[in-house]
Amino acid sequence: MDAKDEVKARLSIEDVIGEYVQLKRAGRNWKGLSPFSAEKTPSFVVSPDKQIWHDFSSGKGGDMFSFVMEVEGLDFRQALELLARRAGIDMEQFSKGPGGPSGKSKERLFEALELATKFYQTHFSQNKIALEYVLKKREFSKETALEWRLGYSPNNGSALVNFLKSKGFSQADIKLAGLTNQRGSDMFRGRLQIPLCDPSGRVIGFTARLLADAPNAPKYINTPSTPLYDKSRHVFGLHLAKEAIRKGGFAVLAEGNLDVIQSHQAGVRQVVATAGTALTEQHLKVLSRLTGDIRLSFDADKAGVAATERAIPVAAKVGVQLSIITIPSGKDPDELIKQDVKVWQSIITKPQYAVDWLIDRYTVQLDLGSAMGKRQLSDVVLKVVRQLPDPVEQDHYVGKLAGLLSVNKDALNTKLSGVADETQPVRRRAVQQATARITNREEVERAKAEQHLIALTLMQPKLRSELYTLGPEMFTDERTREVFEFLSTNPDYDGTDKAAVQNFAEYAKILSLVYEETYRDVDTVELGYTATNLKRKLIKRYVETERQHIAHKQQTAESDEAYALLLQTNELNKLERESEGG
Repeated sequence: MDAKDEVKARLSIEDVIGEYVQLKRAGRNWKGLSPFSAEKTPSFVVSPDKQIWHDFSSGKGGDMFSFVMEVEGLDFRQALELLARRAGIDMEQFSKGPGGPSGKSKERLFEALELATKFYQTHFSQNKIALEYVLKKREFSKETALEWRLGYSPNNGSALVNFLKSKGFSQADIKLAGLTNQRGSDMFRGRLQIPLCDPSGRVIGFTARLLADAPNAPKYINTPSTPLYDKSRHVFGLHLAKEAIRKGGFAVLAEGNLDVIQSHQAGVRQVVATAGTALTEQHLKVLSRLTGDIRLSFDADKAGVAATERAIPVAAKVGVQLSIITIPSGKDPDELIKQDVKVWQSIITKPQYAVDWLIDRYTVQLDLGSAMGKRQLSDVVLKVVRQLPDPVEQDHYVGKLAGLLSVNKDALNTKLSGVADETQPVRRRAVQQATARITNREEVERAKAEQHLIALTLMQPKLRSELYTLGPEMFTDERTREVFEFLSTNPDYDGTDKAAVQNFAEYAKILSLVYEETYRDVDTVELGYTATNLKRKLIKRYVETERQHIAHKQQTAESDEAYALLLQTNELNKLERESEGG
């Protein structure tokens, strides 16, 4: 038995999910309000028999691990470790292979960092300079200081090292936790200590802010890379922001840790930060588990603006929507919140889409009446447009740019075709992630139609004739596409051969749950009508999407290609007529 099976054996799915969702018994299953949408009628179902959950409002579903990944914003390994701790399982027994710290040694580092946090908190409560800085200058409340576990590192060479040694930790343990400098004494001295936590709230390192003037000392220093802390992946404040991000449907990325704390204190809690302005793909991937809507609020200085520009192609690679929050008068969030929190609450709900922000910024800076200015603006904008995954969106911005520059659109398209596509290696994955995430109502409804049609045809073999006129390209969800392809090649499958569906066994359970909850008491004739209507919806949406793509291609198509596009249009029209007549 591996670690995953051991966790499943010790924990019940209804108990795990019941910690996040209020569940009530509904026959053999449990029901509750969806944690992913603001619904009033319960459509979130947990099946103890199948060990799965399904949210009918969003189409999401899976096992206890996928649920924890969704609500906690974790990857699979982190979700496994969290549930293993709840189950009282020592992950060390499942460790394989040499190299890297073991589960036990990682736990040892967590223990050292937890003690260090408490040590810093104790010294913070006794240090007048640190208290005045936090409570008076920064205007944080005592409750905020406690919630964020703010501390103070005494200006003493080895105070923390000696303390941890007294608790049984070796010099090697303390160094591996990132708490010592090259000389083996305390890494942080005379600084405000801000704990850095993983998504489940465990301390993995510190950001330390200088409190006294020191000409050659950096204002901030961070824990170096350790087995627990990697600044290219860590999102500050996520453990306290994830619930607000999930409910609000978007995340605000600020530049400074103290900006985040100030925003949370003011009640705006969907705010997080990176280590300075170094936004990476890993940061966005972590956030994409909670939302596909990321809003940047970096400082308006040169470094902040440059970081914002760098973030646009990174977001395109990951497949998230990036927009920009512009703070009035060039303030940072901390200043604005102190001055008027209502303005902060308002501007984060009215961001500007990143590409539009980029165009507006350079339009003001450059002389668009000159050839040089036109070339510079097109260089900057087309590099970003090339990396947008949607051809319709690309076409929109090429048209907008042509109007701004008073140039021929064909000239810009020619230039665009010569721009390197930096996202090509990951585009397919990014599109799949965006599809699986389902960020708007139209996508939700399309995914639900696909899922319900496949559920009906999987559970009712007599309805599989509805699939004959469909193709795999009509399914946007990978899972439904896989089941469709299986049923197309195995039209007589009767459910007895479990090995045949092993590749999508868990999703088959979800489909059976969808069928039981929605169609169990529906008569055969009505099921047939339902399947036909679902098929028509699928074909209609597929035809609409394809027509958009064809219209885009026709603008620049040569004669041979134009004829081929005309034939494609005729085929789409025929498909649509047949589905309506069927």
